[in-house]
Amino acid sequence: MTDNRDSRAILEELIRAALRSGADAADAILASNVSASVSFRLGRLEDLERAESRDLGLRVFAGAKVAFVSSTDLSPDTLRELPERALAMARLAPEDRFALLAPADRIATSFPTLDLEDTEEPSADVLIERAKTVEGAAMAIAGVTNSEGGGASFGRSEIALATSAGFFGCYAGTSHGIGVAVLAGDGTTMERDYDGVSARHAADLEPAESIGRRAGERTVARLNPRKAKSQAVPVVFEPRVSSGLLGHLAGAISGASIARGVSFLKDDLGAEVFTRGITIVDDPHRPRGLRSKPFDGEGVRNARMSLVEDGQLKTWILDCASARQLGLSTTGHAARGTGGPPSPATTNLYMEAGKLPPKDMIADIVQGFYVTELMGMGVNQVTGDYSRGASGFWIENGVIAYPVAGVTIAGNLKDMFRRLTPADDLVFRYGTNAPTLRIEGMTVAGA
Repeated sequence: MTDNRDSRAILEELIRAALRSGADAADAILASNVSASVSFRLGRLEDLERAESRDLGLRVFAGAKVAFVSSTDLSPDTLRELPERALAMARLAPEDRFALLAPADRIATSFPTLDLEDTEEPSADVLIERAKTVEGAAMAIAGVTNSEGGGASFGRSEIALATSAGFFGCYAGTSHGIGVAVLAGDGTTMERDYDGVSARHAADLEPAESIGRRAGERTVARLNPRKAKSQAVPVVFEPRVSSGLLGHLAGAISGASIARGVSFLKDDLGAEVFTRGITIVDDPHRPRGLRSKPFDGEGVRNARMSLVEDGQLKTWILDCASARQLGLSTTGHAARGTGGPPSPATTNLYMEAGKLPPKDMIADIVQGFYVTELMGMGVNQVTGDYSRGASGFWIENGVIAYPVAGVTIAGNLKDMFRRLTPADDLVFRYGTNAPTLRIEGMTVAGA
């Protein structure tokens, strides 16, 4: 694992070598990773793995031409060769008039303290105990008959970025994870479900016993599902799946999609795309957030931003290239790996909570569908048409009545956004989070 000084020396020398070789500008990124994982199945240890890696990426500009090279070999010989290789590639590349380094006035010059790194790596014994406990708790639930395995993991990543404009930034973060998937029933009547959590710090992890019990209970509750009749009803998305709707929004307002004209929201900047009262936020500076970072993938300063405010779409999600293509300024949303260009992406994306508890939200539903799992990728980002396989529970007279499987829910995302109501149960468990969501008048296609 590299340290800050080591990373800075490697990247700045790489950039100096690129400029000496004839590049007009350059930037470089170094990603260092450590990961460990354990899987436990049916009371027995199955796998115990640990890996370490370092991955370097260099981008060079020769006029309006750009090239990328990457390497996992950081030996002196390789580092000497990379800039010349990249420049030779750039001279053969087609022109890209939108590619550029971040403007000097947008570069981050100070970095917030985000508390992303746990100071202690868990031992193999600790990971084994977490995996064993989460699976054991799930298997202890009456009706659970088999297991796909319980798991525990730890990771540490360090990202360092330098540019020929003088920027250097480096940050590290850790992640702890616990999860389990089990089955209930026998033969053709078996059902499967799961649960899992992730956190930057071990102290923020939910107890493995609670995760396992919840996974087992969810699985047993799905036994003996029925089909639903085809009809238009209110559909309620539990938080585990409601965040997917925010993912579709993020894709639709990505600067890359807007610049290509392939988004169902391409003409709606400034329009009311949700009902009044809906606010959707992206916050890269959330302390201990799973996707927090002190600067974006181009070294641009980033900040908490309302993407939707009181139902109104306020901004696109932009990196430098998409901003230039649209005649706008970057919003500090660049993300990147080591082998290609930056692209726009959200960080800690969430919808603010509403006012009603989920129980009250469904109390007036005579017939409706409570969705706990979605299947398939039937979403058209150009038209907004939405059609997904789903399972969950049928709602009758305001209460959860029985499990349902093998149905399809359909609508159009523009209509779904306008008919959406959030509950008050927002919890930050993932990178993208939403509370329970109710959407009026969706089509449920079943028996």
